[in-house]
Amino acid sequence: MRSLPLTPLRPVPTEAAGRPTMPPRHLADLDLAERRTLLAGLGQPAFRAKQVSNHYFGRLVRDPSAMTDLPALARDLITERLLPTLLTPVRESSCDAGATHKALWRLHDGSLVESVLMGYPDRVTVCVSSQAGCGMACPFCATGQAGLTRNLSTAEIVDQVVYLARVAAGGGVTGSPPRLSHVVFMGMGEPLANYGRVLAAIRRLCAPPPEGLGLSQRHLTVSTVGLVPAMRRLAGEDLSVTLALSLHAPDDDLRDELVPVNQRWKVAEVLDAAWEYADRTGRRVSIEYAMIRDVNDQPWRADLLGRLLAGRMAHVNLIPLNPTPGSRWDASAKPVEREFVRRLRAAGVPATVRDTRGREIDGACGQLAAAAVAT
Repeated sequence: MRSLPLTPLRPVPTEAAGRPTMPPRHLADLDLAERRTLLAGLGQPAFRAKQVSNHYFGRLVRDPSAMTDLPALARDLITERLLPTLLTPVRESSCDAGATHKALWRLHDGSLVESVLMGYPDRVTVCVSSQAGCGMACPFCATGQAGLTRNLSTAEIVDQVVYLARVAAGGGVTGSPPRLSHVVFMGMGEPLANYGRVLAAIRRLCAPPPEGLGLSQRHLTVSTVGLVPAMRRLAGEDLSVTLALSLHAPDDDLRDELVPVNQRWKVAEVLDAAWEYADRTGRRVSIEYAMIRDVNDQPWRADLLGRLLAGRMAHVNLIPLNPTPGSRWDASAKPVEREFVRRLRAAGVPATVRDTRGREIDGACGQLAAAAVAT
């Protein structure tokens, strides 16, 4: 195994003084009743809130100028107070024969975030960012190398989904249904470090139109590196989203280095919180494990992981590492990957290898933003 420097543990970030300001309030930050109240205070009829919400969530229209059934004066007012521009496209690219579409956005304060639309024969999934950057400092992750700029607002999260849902509806991903069905909070950032806004985004995405986008909770996945108090809190929210735990090592010695938050909450405590979530929700936990050559891919680690997960409501999602340019980290060899899967399955643990997408368009989380900063 390679010798790794121990990464100092940073405080788990929330919102900090001196960070860039949050964006202006947006329709997606509010529930339908709050939208009505806001517009009534502007002298607009109550039905206007439903009308605008139907455009945004029902028809996926983000541009007020396209809402031609609104009076011109109302459109100007709504643009200013309910539909400010949150995401400005910097770069969009496609690969995998048109099945993967990646977007790089600039936020109102200049921060960069990414989201990815992925088409499959039976579904369309969007991977969204919940923070600009990330404060978890995982050394093999492009976003972790960049550090944290700030949390995203609820609307900044939701707007990524609405934009890419419209791309999907317009046939922007080949060989897939035209309707977005799944959302994974696996883009830039640690979702549970932005707990309140991520939870609000989940509720907005799952509320039926015109309140929200009308997605199934069971089709949403929230990832975490293991913020135990937030995991336990999420278990009590009466949700049926999937929890994905980015484990990446079954032993504390290595996980302290690969996932520095493990210096605060050890493997046993993190897994206990995951099992509490599974018990309370009835939802199987996804264990995310990046396969890193000669670092965490040894047969004995596969056996240890199998012993930790055997008999639990868990599925292991092995992720071939997508190396960042100039990185010393590399993906495990395919024979090593296959042996890891074999050993997990022999222990009775379901395991699959994630379909790799977007390598030629800097598909790994944070790579596109890093490239944009470099240029």
